[in-house]
Amino acid sequence: MYARSTTIRGLTGAIDAGIAYIREEALPAVREMPGCVGLSLLTDRDTGRSIATSAWRDEETMRASAELVHLMRERLVAAFGAELEVEEWEIAVLQRAHTMHDHGAARVTWLQVDDGQMDRLLDAYRSALMPRLQELPNFCSLSLLVDRAADRAVSTVTFHSRVALEAVRDRARVMRDELTGSVGARVLDVAETDVVLSHLRVPEMV
Repeated sequence: MYARSTTIRGLTGAIDAGIAYIREEALPAVREMPGCVGLSLLTDRDTGRSIATSAWRDEETMRASAELVHLMRERLVAAFGAELEVEEWEIAVLQRAHTMHDHGAARVTWLQVDDGQMDRLLDAYRSALMPRLQELPNFCSLSLLVDRAADRAVSTVTFHSRVALEAVRDRARVMRDELTGSVGARVLDVAETDVVLSHLRVPEMV
């Protein structure tokens, strides 16, 4: 399974209009594309950054959708003056404890891994970090996407509410530091977001 994430910046003054466009136009269109298994949208209203992620059955269907998705991104830029960053990932881990609806909150962490250490990161994430994350109050789901060519990964952990996410912030930071220290990874960025859309039908992968 694969995913394409589009980070959208610059919607601070028009974030609701941007969300409406993705919900009413982009989501229905993407869902009709062969191989698509859904779309999610995370938003940080304080910074105006949103992350739209589409999931795909395999790398071939993801690549085949590129032109149509590109046209939708151009419309988003033209309508709202947004800045976009597009990344493609392999879905390495996905697990759900509870169904996430179009509410809730997510903590997204981008990591840089030393050359040749991706499998080590995956092993540590699965064996050491996942069980601890699953024990956090109001935990909903987690995922780890990887870009092996760039030695990068992004982890997303969702909770029932923003309050729940903030309540475990310090515990999550300790866990993150222990993981990165054990495998020599570096944290590139961390974002706390609202879950605006959660329409992914990706099966669990551990």
